[in-house]
Amino acid sequence: MTTATSQETPVVLVVEDDPLLRMNAVDMIEEAGFRAIEAPNADDAIRILEEHSEIRLIFTDIDMPGSMDGLALAHAVANRWPPVRIVATSGHFKVSESDLPNGGQFIPKPYRQHQLIDMLANLQSSRHA
Repeated sequence: MTTATSQETPVVLVVEDDPLLRMNAVDMIEEAGFRAIEAPNADDAIRILEEHSEIRLIFTDIDMPGSMDGLALAHAVANRWPPVRIVATSGHFKVSESDLPNGGQFIPKPYRQHQLIDMLANLQSSRHA
């Protein structure tokens, strides 16, 4: 008999420097049954990934202040934590899948909840395929 664990509830790290957009994304993700952890920039995201091995999905903005933007974060994560799947977003940049690590996805802002959740769910299910 198994008990409910964080392994059964997908954990998404939301990396967004705008507090209102981050809060909105977290609300969307949690309403869909995921667990969300927040980071305001890529540097904090790396620290959080080092402390939370249960994170398997990242939803990151591209345009962020700090030592790296969302694309650099995506590549750093892919190199260091290969099982983690990445969804990037931006309202300013058009990103192709070739700009992202293998398996990475892009969703332009403004996005709708169902678009984001469908993308996260597909990435989560592809991990188990």
